[in-house]
Amino acid sequence: MENVRGILLMVASMAFFATADMFIKQVSTRIPVGEILLFTGLGGATIFALWARRAGQAVIGRDFLSPLILLRNAGEMLGTFGFVTALALTPLSSASAIFQATPLAVTLGAALFMGETVGWRRWSAIIVGFAGVLMIVRPGLEGFQPASLYAVLAVVALAVRDLATRAAPRGVSSIRLGTYGFGVLVLSGAVLLALDGPALRPDAAETAAMAAAMLLDVAGYYALTLAMRMGDVSVITPFRYVRILFALLFGIFVFSERPDMPMLAGTAIIIASGLYTFAREHRANARARRQRAGA
Repeated sequence: MENVRGILLMVASMAFFATADMFIKQVSTRIPVGEILLFTGLGGATIFALWARRAGQAVIGRDFLSPLILLRNAGEMLGTFGFVTALALTPLSSASAIFQATPLAVTLGAALFMGETVGWRRWSAIIVGFAGVLMIVRPGLEGFQPASLYAVLAVVALAVRDLATRAAPRGVSSIRLGTYGFGVLVLSGAVLLALDGPALRPDAAETAAMAAAMLLDVAGYYALTLAMRMGDVSVITPFRYVRILFALLFGIFVFSERPDMPMLAGTAIIIASGLYTFAREHRANARARRQRAGA
């Protein structure tokens, strides 16, 4: 039952995130990206700060200025900017599909910078996965959209965030990290507005959509945290890829997108590579645990 609950929470989390993406794309047709980031950051940081206080935790600790937390926050700022900009300028389905390569980028970064052992099979899966990204982006071909590179930027920057989170001190709670993550969006949104022009006054529908996106992002974060703390990680984590299914449905039925075969094939390759990489990683971790137990 723990696995079933974990799977349901993971699917709910991905549904929340995908729905938030849909609302962001809707308002981004008129509202500047900087204003969306500022609104989301203020709302999310306030919720997490109140949550931290209720849990008896300090909202901001001395760890805020530690190098790893600063690196994590920089990755959060740059990654969220890249993904929101990609949502604004490219089809929802393609931006979301490219975004699914983030776990592959995390594995690549862990091998290159954190000394994690990655065998030739996982290296092959990473290469094949990024080939799937190239099939969607299509650099140099007729279907190439330069704005899709913002989604690639999001993959790289959020992989940096996740790697920094892995290396961060264990004493930094998930609630505080959530406060930091939403808080730095306020700074990035303000900088973008200063560089890119004034904010626009959203109408009632746009305000409701941005509020819904912010609340859904917070709910998705909470559901994801709960899902990863129950059941078997190897069973639950693969269900994070259902996010692309929700994104495809929203893209087709809300934005009248028509994904072509290269985009669908690239998406399938990314998902298959990610699932294979995760399965190999889980097997390697299980083998290491058995060896330590035998020693």
